[in-house]
Amino acid sequence: MCDSPPKTPIWKAIADALRSDLSEGRYRPGDKLPTEAALADRFGVNRHTVRHGISALVDEGLIRTRRGAGAFVAATPTEYPIGKRVRFHENLIAAGRRPEKRMLALEERVATQGEALALAINNGDPVCAYHGLSFADGLPIALFESLFPLGRLEGITAAFTDTSSVTEALEAVGTADYTRASTRLTPVRASATQALHLQIAEGDPLLRTTGVNVDQAGVPVEYGRTWFAGDRVTLTLEA
Repeated sequence: MCDSPPKTPIWKAIADALRSDLSEGRYRPGDKLPTEAALADRFGVNRHTVRHGISALVDEGLIRTRRGAGAFVAATPTEYPIGKRVRFHENLIAAGRRPEKRMLALEERVATQGEALALAINNGDPVCAYHGLSFADGLPIALFESLFPLGRLEGITAAFTDTSSVTEALEAVGTADYTRASTRLTPVRASATQALHLQIAEGDPLLRTTGVNVDQAGVPVEYGRTWFAGDRVTLTLEA
């Protein structure tokens, strides 16, 4: 009498099927998987069995789950160097990613005490505030706010109506080149609005960078704050 071959556990078969979906490109990095209920219907099992299969892929690093949001295909973190010459588009293209930047708001207002100190202007002097969202291969990776001294960079607000590029806007108002003078990194948690923009869960880890860019004479031309999605970007510091 021959022994029957061992049967594959159902949860493992589900994990194998989903792993095949990923390898065939049915779901791309950053995509949300169908709900547990939908997968349970697809495989004819209960949600607990589906959850077991997904957990196996989480352990392998192929899937990430976010409380209240569901399961997502893990995106390979984007390598983003931070050094004296920080250029969003150039950095992402060098990393083999497709860069995109979306303006969320553009306003002129007075500088706070801390902003004025960073920009070497007087407290209450006018600044241009550029709020935006950065993408890599269509996936949001960072929120940012960049501040520019209006007294030093006349016409910078108008320049941003024609381009989303900081480099191009600065060139339009006479700043041909700039470099990073300082960078500070701080781990923080995503607020509800930040989570909404970055398509993550409230409370997920972010890495906030705060930096000052200066022109060729060493005069501050930009004070920026950027909130990077913690699982989508690997920041590397360059000399």
